[in-house]
Parts: sequence; C-alpha cells; structure tokens
Amino acid sequence: MDQKKYDIAIIGAGPGGYVAAIKLIQGNKTVCLIEKQFVGGTCLNVGCIPTKTLLSDADLVYKATAHADLLGIDKEAICPKYIKMKQRKDSVVEKMRKGLQGLLQSNQITILHGQAEFISPKELKITGEETCKIEAEQIIIATGSEPLDIPSLPCDHQFVCNSTSILELSELPKVLVIVGGGYIGCEFASLFADLNVKVIILEALGSIVINQGKSISDALTHAFHKKDIEIQTNVKVIGIDKQESGLRVRLEGGKELFCDKALIAIGRKLISNGLGLEKIGVVLDKKGAIVVNEKMQTNLDGIYAIGDVTGKNLLAHVASHQGIIAADTILGKTVEMRYNAIPAVIFTNPEIAMVGMTFEEAEKAGFTPAIGKFPFQALGKAVASAKTDGFAQIIIDKSTGQILGAQVVGSEASTLIAEMGLAIAQELTIDCIVDTIHAHPTLPEAWYEAALLANEMPLHLPPKRKS
Repeated sequence: MDQKKYDIAIIGAGPGGYVAAIKLIQGNKTVCLIEKQFVGGTCLNVGCIPTKTLLSDADLVYKATAHADLLGIDKEAICPKYIKMKQRKDSVVEKMRKGLQGLLQSNQITILHGQAEFISPKELKITGEETCKIEAEQIIIATGSEPLDIPSLPCDHQFVCNSTSILELSELPKVLVIVGGGYIGCEFASLFADLNVKVIILEALGSIVINQGKSISDALTHAFHKKDIEIQTNVKVIGIDKQESGLRVRLEGGKELFCDKALIAIGRKLISNGLGLEKIGVVLDKKGAIVVNEKMQTNLDGIYAIGDVTGKNLLAHVASHQGIIAADTILGKTVEMRYNAIPAVIFTNPEIAMVGMTFEEAEKAGFTPAIGKFPFQALGKAVASAKTDGFAQIIIDKSTGQILGAQVVGSEASTLIAEMGLAIAQELTIDCIVDTIHAHPTLPEAWYEAALLANEMPLHLPPKRKS
C-alpha cells in the first residue's frame, strides 16, 4: 500500500473541510483533502444549494399566483412542471460542484476519494477509489452529518423520504405529511405548499420551530395557516404503512392520516463512527459529537474537528468559520471560535432569520431585555413591493443599550440579518443603529425603526400611550 506524506490531512470536503484546506494552502502547507462522495458535502449536494434552488423556483410560482388578480394575470395559465424544477436543481448542483473542483485544483490541493480511518494519531488508511496510507502532522476531521433515521419510521426513499431522498422526486404528490416541525421540515412544507401540494406537519412538541422563540414560531404558524398548511402539534407518529392507495400514517391515540408521500424530518445524525476514533482515544460526547475547544482542538494534540461533527451549530457557514479557526490555529495565529453572533436562516416563505439571543434567552441569561419590533406593514418599500407580511425586532439590554439579539420575518430576511450579525459581533449598542443612515425606501429601514422603538422613540409608529 502506497504511503503518502502531507503537512495536513482533512477528512471531509464539505464547507468546513475545503475552506480549511484553502486557508492552509495559503499558509504554505501541503494539504490532502479526503472525500468518500462528492466535494461540497451535504450543503452543496443534498442540502443548502439544491433546496434553495427549488425554494427559489417555488417562490416565483407563488408570487405569480398570489398577485395574479392584482396584476390581471390568468392564474390558470400558470402551470409549472416540477420535473423542470428538478432538472434545474440538478444542473445548479453540478455546475457548482465542478466550480469547486476547479477551485481546489487551482489551489493545488490533493483530493483523495475514499473512506478514511485512523491507524494512529498521525496516520490514516484510505480505502475506496484511492487505497493508500497517509501520514500528516495535523489532521482535521470534517465528516459532517446525515439525516437521522429511526427504526419505527424507516425510509424506503420512494414513498417515505428523508431530506436527501425527497430531493429526487420528479413529480409532485397531492398530499405530503411531514414528520417534524423544525427548520428542515418547515422549509419543505413551504416549498411544496407554494406548489399547491396539501401539506400536513406533525410535530411532537407544542409548536413548530420552537427553538427559535415564541415570536418566530407564532409568526410562521400564522403564515402557514394562511397557506392552508395543516399543523398538528403534541402528536406522536407510531408508524407509516404502505397501502395500494398510498400511505397510512398512524398516530398515538388511534388517529390516522392518509397521504401520497411522507417526509421524515426529525433531525440529523453526526458522522463520527467508522473513523477509528475510539482506537486513538479521541473523546466524544453522548451524542457522538467530537469534543473540541474554542480553537477546534480535540483532546489529542494535532487532531482537530470542525463542522457538524462537533455538534455545535449544524450550519454550513459555522463549519466554514470553524475551518478558518482550525487552519489559523495550525498556522500559529491566536484565534478562538465565538458562537454568540451566528446568523441562522429558515428559507420558508416568508423567510426567517435570527442572530444572537431571543427575548426569552436574554431573560434567562440575567439581562433586563427590551424589545423593539417594527412591522413590515408600516414600511414603504414592503408596501410598494406587496410584501407586507413580517417584522424586524431587536433585543437590547435596558441598562447598557447593547444589542443582544435580532429576529426578522419577511421578504429578504436572509439578507437583512447581516446588519445585525455585524452589530452583535462588534458589541454595538442600539444608538449605533439609530445613528446610521439607512437608505429610503429600503427594507433595512426596518432595523432603524425597530431601534427607535427599543429606545421608546418611534418615528413611523404611534407612541405608546402613557398610563
């Protein structure tokens, strides 16, 4: 078996692994990137990029039909073919994958295709398309995560799908049951509802997207009800049976539902098994996450972990930033990962974005929070664009004025959240937003108005009545 030697070996070519590889190459290190499937990981191939391509197409359909009467458009003439949407999704993924492969080659990064397993803390065995041994001074583990499958609700990937296999549908179901009301389930609910599919969400907890706080959960629930998405909370699915006419979904208590397809969206499993970590003594937590410090170092000198497998925040941009932190640490820089200003986006229709603390989290942390909340209905650009659903809100600490968190529901939320991400990362106060001139008419003016409200000095909403 061939033996190859590099300064750094990286297991996994997703958004964490390949970003770390590029940073290390820029630091004059020799790097090999080991990938058992496709470069780009879950994000590019079966996650962020394909789902957002489909969501973008569905949004075009929704806008055309939702405003048809307003603009004198014949709704019946709008009839998208889902197979065309799937084909465009596949072509976008293929184009970006080829672009990434070219980027890695231009950086002279060696890509090895195969499964990696530790022989020792500085040695790996690669099996697959490439069969060899790798010796490296430092090794970064970036193996990611995959959809969580549970034995009681097995996926056949044809009728009962997970978040990966549902991307391979070539025609729309009439009725789709989604088990799980987290952000993944809600994104797919929004996608298919905008394409006229009857969607039913079954959530075991008391509300959908419950981790994002009450205001976000309430807003999305309201928006989904307007789209005729059925939401059942506090329900437990005990089985799904294939029948001639489709699927029967059995709930605890004897209730049954019937549908064409079902999506199991109950979470993701971290990929830390099969690497030989127990052999070399890398510490894992109870969920199988690799335990790391703020420099992305494991308990073993020279071994790092980044991305989903660390169990911190299962987001592509977090993986990329962790990759930069790990690379900079290897290159001798003094850096640490900070998790207080990570933006997160739920690409439903309307979009949802958040950064920092919710009001509830701020209270729990011991702050005395105040909230400034400005509705899009009072925003000129939103009214002109016929996109008035939603709001922007800022959470501050009353005693200092420091911005603790922000949430936005509505059009372009994924873009709007960037301003608040910067504000929280730089520990700005609410006066910094008030003193910043925001262009008119634009959606970012919502932050200015929300900041004024947090200071109890509104301009474009009536003042609170004095008791």
